[in-house]
Amino acid sequence: MQISYSTDGTDIPSHNPRVLQVYLYYRLILGALLWLTFLLSSSNEILGKLYPELFKITAIGYTLICLASIFTFKASTLKHSTKRISLLLLIDLIALLLMIHASSGLKSSLSYLLLINVAMASIFIRGQLAFAFAALTSLFVLAEALYLKALYLNESKSGISSELFSAGTLGILIFLTAVSFHYLTDKIRKSDLEAAAQAKYARHLQQLAQHIVTRMRTGIVVVNAANEIELINQSALQLLDLPVADYTGVSLSEMANFGSALEEWRSQPQSLAPKVHLLRVGQEVRLSFAKLETSDAERTIMYMEDHRSLAQQAQQLKLASLGRLTASIAHEVRNPLGAISHASQLLSEADYLKGPDNRLIEIILQHSDRVNQIIENTLVISRRKEPKPKTLELAEWLPRFINEYQAVSKARLGLSITSGTATAKFDPVHLTQVLTNLCDNGIRFSKLATGEAHVEIHAGISDNEQTAFIELIDEGPGVSDEMLAQIFDPFYTTDEQGSGLGLYISRELCEINQASLYFKRNELGKSCFRINCPHHQRMI
Repeated sequence: MQISYSTDGTDIPSHNPRVLQVYLYYRLILGALLWLTFLLSSSNEILGKLYPELFKITAIGYTLICLASIFTFKASTLKHSTKRISLLLLIDLIALLLMIHASSGLKSSLSYLLLINVAMASIFIRGQLAFAFAALTSLFVLAEALYLKALYLNESKSGISSELFSAGTLGILIFLTAVSFHYLTDKIRKSDLEAAAQAKYARHLQQLAQHIVTRMRTGIVVVNAANEIELINQSALQLLDLPVADYTGVSLSEMANFGSALEEWRSQPQSLAPKVHLLRVGQEVRLSFAKLETSDAERTIMYMEDHRSLAQQAQQLKLASLGRLTASIAHEVRNPLGAISHASQLLSEADYLKGPDNRLIEIILQHSDRVNQIIENTLVISRRKEPKPKTLELAEWLPRFINEYQAVSKARLGLSITSGTATAKFDPVHLTQVLTNLCDNGIRFSKLATGEAHVEIHAGISDNEQTAFIELIDEGPGVSDEMLAQIFDPFYTTDEQGSGLGLYISRELCEINQASLYFKRNELGKSCFRINCPHHQRMI
């Protein structure tokens, strides 16, 4: 027995389809049993004693009506229809009263089937209508007693009184049944309303928690004693750059190399401090562990904190402490450097210099320019201000960047965007500088390898369908494994003309915007620098 009501402010009953299905089949089985019992009985002492033909016709008609009701009224159609249920209950009442009348009247045991009918009415019909149905049933019972005794049986007054007493007793039982089931149904209704409200609130909290977890930078992974994943949240999937899927039962070692860190913590859980773990080049997380003791087993919670936020704070402190120092040093170096460059230019105009001397002057001027470029890049780092992030639609922003870049360069930039809704949160000035540095590097190496100044820009949504990415693919040889750990170090370069600060500055700008920059090989094995942008709704 289950009945519930909508929680959106309306008062429309919603009955359990299974209970309705049981009721429909109960009616059919009851009618068929009464019909078969009448046919198989040798005499009419049990059913149809007074009017056998009436009982037979009523039982057959009632069974056929119940059979038709199963095909006509599906449980799903009766779920919100009080009128149709009332019609079925009224048909049951009329059929039972006719079969009771055809039998021994109220002396027949069929009269107690009315209690079941009244109970069903109290379950499916609300409030006063249920009591009205019970009152109507009681009136029919009283009318049956008076009609049979007064018109047909012609018994004594004591016999009539006995029949009236039976009718009154049955009427009392009918009302007791109606009140009892109405009370139970009301209790169930209130419980269902409370359960529905709690379920709705729980769903609301779940959705709210899911949104909060999606926006936070802390990933959570719960593993059992066998290092199999039992729960992984959305943030952990973003940090691992995995698509949204069910990872329950997957071994932790199949997703990332966390096994050694986990076993080390299990061996000394109290003394091991949180440690930084490298997921991939340019993507680091801060790992910490905790025990989760439940009644059935002991599990381990692994917290994965995006190291970019910590790097951003360290970068801000570093810039604040080194800003004035680098500015003063750059100023002091630039003055003698300018004097050296100016003197070299004047010396190159002398008539008495020979060919080897001019070459030496060119070397001086060339390296003076290089030192000046290093000073300029250092000042860029020291003067860097807080980012002013904006929500950028990459499908609109990247074509504008490409047009501006190609206007001052002879290079050719290609663009492909896999998702028109790729949205990133980034300081547009910083992103322009990062892409310019990466395009300059890619074009230089592509031209050396193929003779064509060409770079392909690819953007889209990551596999977890939460954050945007930008990839710059060139035709160069790429970065070897030996150089991979050093390419983002300051002043590291393989080009004699370079300052070694381009990639370093690009990575610093990405970190200050809570993005990550790293090198990888794409599906075709080409050199690729990838920028993983933060979520467009995340605070920076």
